Amino acid sequence: MKNLLLSKLGQDDFNRLEPYLKLTPFTQHSVLFEAEQEIKHVYFPTSAVVSLVVTLESGDMVEAAMVGSDGVVGASAALDGRISLSLGIVQLSGEIVVCSIDGLKSVALQSPKLLSMLIRHEQTVYAQAQQSAACFASHHVQARLCRWLLRARDLAGTDTLHFTQEYLAEMLGVQRTSVTVVAHTLQSAGLIKYARGKIQILDAEALHDGACECYGTVKRHYDRLLGPAK
Repeated sequence: MKNLLLSKLGQDDFNRLEPYLKLTPFTQHSVLFEAEQEIKHVYFPTSAVVSLVVTLESGDMVEAAMVGSDGVVGASAALDGRISLSLGIVQLSGEIVVCSIDGLKSVALQSPKLLSMLIRHEQTVYAQAQQSAACFASHHVQARLCRWLLRARDLAGTDTLHFTQEYLAEMLGVQRTSVTVVAHTLQSAGLIKYARGKIQILDAEALHDGACECYGTVKRHYDRLLGPAK
């Protein structure tokens, strides 16, 4: 299982959980759950990347957190918080290990280690959402886009990301014209190559230099609370 949390399970815990797990492919923009609706499954991404999104009455959307193979989506449902406070949508297509809520809860109640890991992961998601709020309020669009692309790259495990400028604008909570200007600047500087809904990262080191502090902060939160990937 190419998921950080599942890989950290002891063999006994994994054996108890395995009957409830199903590896499932998901296409880009698939909705896992709607805001203010009941969460029916827990999702452990392996190659897919999931965005937790806040939708406003105006229809505008802003990403609060991004989860991939380093985490789990909907774990709060297994801890009795079955109503989602955000929209869960597949940002990049790939595979996700889908788990029944009752199955995960049953195994977690038998394993203090698994229960602790789920609680700590919820802390990292909350911390990521807090960091996103600070980032939106304080950092320039270009620095935020650099951070966002690096995070997506880390989770996708590839330098080629399939995003439209419209989607990027939605996730960053800005006008599409702002993303167009910034993407052109980054492309002119040789950091990325953008064409037909596909972004290729050419210079990750330079992109890191241009990113705001939030990229490193979120990464440290994950390493401190969950430990680095094996």
